Amino acid sequence: MKVLIAGARGQLGQAAQQVFRANQDDVLVWNRPQHDVTNPSITHEVVGANPDLLINAAAWTNVDGAESDPDGAYAANMLGPLYLAEGCRRCGARMIHVSTNEVFAGDSGRFYREYDQPNPGSVYARSKFAGEEAVRSTLTESYIVRVAWQFGVGENNFPSKMLAAGAKHKVLRVVNDEFGNPTYAKDVAHAMTKLIQHEHYGIYHLINEGRASRFELAQAALLQWGLGEVSLTPIAGSQWPRPTTPPGHAVLVNQAAATLGIQLRPWQEALAEYLIEKREQKA
Repeated sequence: MKVLIAGARGQLGQAAQQVFRANQDDVLVWNRPQHDVTNPSITHEVVGANPDLLINAAAWTNVDGAESDPDGAYAANMLGPLYLAEGCRRCGARMIHVSTNEVFAGDSGRFYREYDQPNPGSVYARSKFAGEEAVRSTLTESYIVRVAWQFGVGENNFPSKMLAAGAKHKVLRVVNDEFGNPTYAKDVAHAMTKLIQHEHYGIYHLINEGRASRFELAQAALLQWGLGEVSLTPIAGSQWPRPTTPPGHAVLVNQAAATLGIQLRPWQEALAEYLIEKREQKA
């Protein structure tokens, strides 16, 4: 199978490269600036590449920055997916489009399933939901995969940032009233390989099992890394001012994929493996 990965430098893009290549698939990777998904010409490039499957992991991920540049966020998160989906439609490819738990309002106590109606609050979240709608309306043979609190290769994820901050400062203040599903990019990539074995197109929540607060995730990462001496103080999100207010309880439930036999392991197990691999890479 010929697999095209757009946004291949990101955490999920790199994980998908590794997993699909291990499956003996022919993997083609696209990154900016050579392949800019915000340029309408990307549609023709997809047709020219003629993949069997396109994985769109390209996105504007600067949540706070989207507030000051909505055009940039919508170009990457709505127009880009639209152009890619149109290319897939023209050449007969299937598509996995990656979205986010932040399309939901995150009401206290709510657990969101695939059929629940999104209610995005920030510019970033609205642009991501618009991208979902663009793909679904353009390409029938598409999977919308929502993920949350993703961690993987590199330092640009919450656990890695907490480890770096803990090692440097020894005292941290961490939000304890924002909840989500900590999710390992490699586990998502493995789940994708199983998902495409089924022609049940639609929305899927591919998240590691369980939920956590930011405080609980930071605490687990520090303990497993051997930084248990770091002093953690729980604070309310209101004490950490940002241009955007993240959804407080945008916790996803995997119902649709589970009915196909696709379930990701508990986040604690995934985090442990991630930190072991991270330590090995630093050795």
